[in-house]
Amino acid sequence: MDAREKEQYLREYYMLKSKGKPFFPYAVFKDSAMAFIVMLVIIVMSIVLGAELGPRADPTSTTYVPRPEWYYFFLFELLRVIKPPALVFIATVGIPTVCMVLLVLLPFIDRNPNRHPFQRPVAVVAGVLTIAAMAYLTVLGAIAGSPTEIDMKVAPQYEKGKDLAASSGCLGCHKIGENGNAGPGPPLTKIGSRLGRQAIARTLVNPTPPMPPFSALQRQNPQKFNELVSFLSSLK
Repeated sequence: MDAREKEQYLREYYMLKSKGKPFFPYAVFKDSAMAFIVMLVIIVMSIVLGAELGPRADPTSTTYVPRPEWYYFFLFELLRVIKPPALVFIATVGIPTVCMVLLVLLPFIDRNPNRHPFQRPVAVVAGVLTIAAMAYLTVLGAIAGSPTEIDMKVAPQYEKGKDLAASSGCLGCHKIGENGNAGPGPPLTKIGSRLGRQAIARTLVNPTPPMPPFSALQRQNPQKFNELVSFLSSLK
């Protein structure tokens, strides 16, 4: 934009600004009135309809499936992608904060007065990439398998072992069928074809860190331990 175009733009801007209404008190009053109406509607709905309450929390239950609201699915999936515990802070605070700061600074970085998308490549590309990344992570988070269920058909004698594997946190690091995470542990969908029953039992009792040992389960409830080993050895 040359000096002549800039002068014409400023002239038109001041003319339009003189015909408009001031932010205070016009816009402040309008926004305050709308905020009051929204709050009033929420209060009336909460009094008339009440709050939806679920059953009392049971800390001993292993059937509860923790999942965030849909608008947090992108952060939920980001935590699944960044697996090392040392990098969890980066996934929860670092990356979102950096992205928000860059979006806030974007008007100062791209100071092009033109509003046509093709005339503002920096702003358009940054906005499209941000929306695309959030949409992609949201879809992945929405279709992610349940962390406490294994959607796999097995023989009746392996059902108890399958439920035990799902409720013991195995899906947090392993993938079994279409459920679980693809790491940091190896997939267990065909573990029975790679390891024998005794090898699986030894791995459960003395695993490689950070996998927790199942030695306590073997001592306290040998039947459940054997059911778990039988289920894993049947995956071929």
